[in-house]
Amino acid sequence: MIDQIVRNYREAVYETDREAAFAVVEGALVAGLTAEEVVFQVVIPALEQMMSEITRDPDANLAQHFMTAQIAADVTERMLVRFSHPPEAVGRVVMGTARGDLHSLGKRIVTGCLKALMVEVIDLGVNVAAETFVDRAVAHDAQVIAVSAMMVHTAAGEHGARRVRALLRERGIEDKIKLVVGGAPYRFDEQLYRTVGADAWAADGLAAGQVIADLIRAQRRLDIP
Repeated sequence: MIDQIVRNYREAVYETDREAAFAVVEGALVAGLTAEEVVFQVVIPALEQMMSEITRDPDANLAQHFMTAQIAADVTERMLVRFSHPPEAVGRVVMGTARGDLHSLGKRIVTGCLKALMVEVIDLGVNVAAETFVDRAVAHDAQVIAVSAMMVHTAAGEHGARRVRALLRERGIEDKIKLVVGGAPYRFDEQLYRTVGADAWAADGLAAGQVIADLIRAQRRLDIP
C-alpha cells in the first residue's frame, strides 16, 4: 500500500498538482497511515527522489522547482498538526540573499525543501549584510549560514559570502557554523564557492535543501561531546 501511495504522491508533485497531492495524503490517513508515516515515509522520500530527478532534468524549470518544494512544505505543515508528539527540528539555518542582491525565488525554493525536511529556517530576506548573517546565526544557535546570490558581483564581492567567512574566522566560530552558497554564478564557475570561502554550494534550490540538511546533521554530530 505504501509504495502505491508514494507513487501517487510523486505523480501529483511532478505534475505540480497541489490539490491532488493533498488528496493523496488525506487518502493515506483514511487508509490507516499516521501523520508521522505520511511525512517520513511518503513526503520526505518523494521529495528527496524528486530533488535528484529534477536536478538531472535539463527541461525542469524554476517554476517546477518552486512548486515541488512548496507542495512538500504545505503538505508537511498540514501533517505536523496531527503528529502525536511535536517533531524535533533537525537543526537550524540562517538564510538570506547577499548585500546588493534582491533576488528571492531561489531562496524560497530552498526554504520549502528545508521545511519539509524538518529544518528550521530563519529567513533574513534580501540585501542582507554579512554582519547580520553572523549575528543572527549566533543568536539563533544555527548550524549553517546560507547565502544566495544571483549576480556575479554579489556572489564574488566583498560584502557577501567572503565577508561572512571573514567574520566567522575573526570570531573564532568557523568550526561551529558552516557556510553554504548558491545561485547562478556558482553554476557558471563550480570552484567559485571555494574562492569565496564557503564550505559547500548547490546547483539549484532543491539540491540546496539536501546539502544544508546534510551539513546540519554532520555539524550536530560533531557538537556531541
